[in-house]
Amino acid sequence: VPAAWQRPYLNIFKHFRVEEWKRSAKEGDVAALTDTRLKGTVYRIRGSDPASSYLQLPRAGTQSLGLTGRYLYLLFRPLPRKHFLVHLDVATENNQVVRISFSNLFKEFKSTATWLQFPFVCGASNEGTAQRGATGAAPTDVRWTCLVLDLPSILGLYLNRRYSHLRGVKLCSNLLVKNLCTSDLLFEPGVTLSKARLGDLSSRGVTPMPRELAFPVPKGEKWHDLYDYIRY
Repeated sequence: VPAAWQRPYLNIFKHFRVEEWKRSAKEGDVAALTDTRLKGTVYRIRGSDPASSYLQLPRAGTQSLGLTGRYLYLLFRPLPRKHFLVHLDVATENNQVVRISFSNLFKEFKSTATWLQFPFVCGASNEGTAQRGATGAAPTDVRWTCLVLDLPSILGLYLNRRYSHLRGVKLCSNLLVKNLCTSDLLFEPGVTLSKARLGDLSSRGVTPMPRELAFPVPKGEKWHDLYDYIRY
């Protein structure tokens, strides 16, 4: 059960004050930008190869974030025509560290006792420019994405191990990232608080995305027409 300070969710960038670079580290071409569409700060990580530039939490590999929430939310957008790489280091109940990586560089799923590698397929908003389901460099019209990872299920399914906590995150080039969050709640994008109450969705386990983690939706538009939602 998460400690009280991690409930109902933990905004990782805000809690660890990423912009101060005291509890996080950066290498290579990492810059904070104001995104007018998302109405806030995003971090751009880019480099000639995915491992050359990165944003890392916590600052030192010997430290641990100690985050116990079941779901990890990553709000990000791969850079068009580029490859990106993300590493998550998680701890099992018997203190073994397992690295979960996903990238559009990977052609197929690979696993060892300590490393799971997942190929990431970028969804294209326009069927004419890129084929959905194709691995490889991100298409030109790749969308902002909310990726939700069920960490205990991933460890249980692929390695038959019990999840303890998230130790560290390494976001490598080439991508834009808005935020990271952990929670035991399954947030549903595009659902407002009033809509959830009207439809009594909370009784079915549907919780609206917290405002500080949500992508903006202009009046008259629909969330799923603008962004991608991937739950794994």
